[in-house]
Amino acid sequence: MDFGSLLAALQDTTEVFTVQDVILTIVLSFVLALAIGWVYRDTHRGVAYSQSYVQTLVLMAMVVGIIMLVIGSNIARAFTLVGALSIVRFRNAIKETRDVGYLFFAMAIGMACGTRFYLLGIVSTVVICALLWAMDRYNFFAKDAAVQLLKVRLASDLPHATIFDEVFRRYLVRSDLVAMETVQAGTLTELVYSVELKRRADVQAFLRELAALNDNNKIVLITGQQEIDL
Repeated sequence: MDFGSLLAALQDTTEVFTVQDVILTIVLSFVLALAIGWVYRDTHRGVAYSQSYVQTLVLMAMVVGIIMLVIGSNIARAFTLVGALSIVRFRNAIKETRDVGYLFFAMAIGMACGTRFYLLGIVSTVVICALLWAMDRYNFFAKDAAVQLLKVRLASDLPHATIFDEVFRRYLVRSDLVAMETVQAGTLTELVYSVELKRRADVQAFLRELAALNDNNKIVLITGQQEIDL
């Protein structure tokens, strides 16, 4: 039996979709997922970027497309696949909430291609990617004052509850004590504040005044605190 005959025999046993459907679903899912990955990479901010995650988005779109082809309109297949996939467990935590949205985005595009709503998949990818890029480009929903973390160490015998009140009043819009612990065998206390600097605040002068109050012990001002652990 030659290759053409084998291909025809296989196609005869696959009544729901053709080889052309499979190829088109995989290729279109791949191309559209590449666009999603490009927008994700271009709009990503912070230090937690993962090339593996972006490649997973592309893989997920293609795999979901194939799954939707397999399911077709057969309810029995759908329940069988749900049961089979329910045994899969993922233990990697998603570090950023926006990453969850991109996962659903890739899955939705794979579903559109797998159910042969090709135009829906193409138009949705173009429009959503354009809106995501615009939100990043024009900095939608950004706060005027960036929230930062301030870590200050001072001697344990100093009044940590009130020692920085005057400096905070002059330089900060808001300050909240979020953590406190002893360090260096209890000789120092480390305070962690969530702070918002005033618009024209002199950061260097702010840090110098804090250093004068805490006997020049360690002071750290961190921007992008959502990327790190306390």
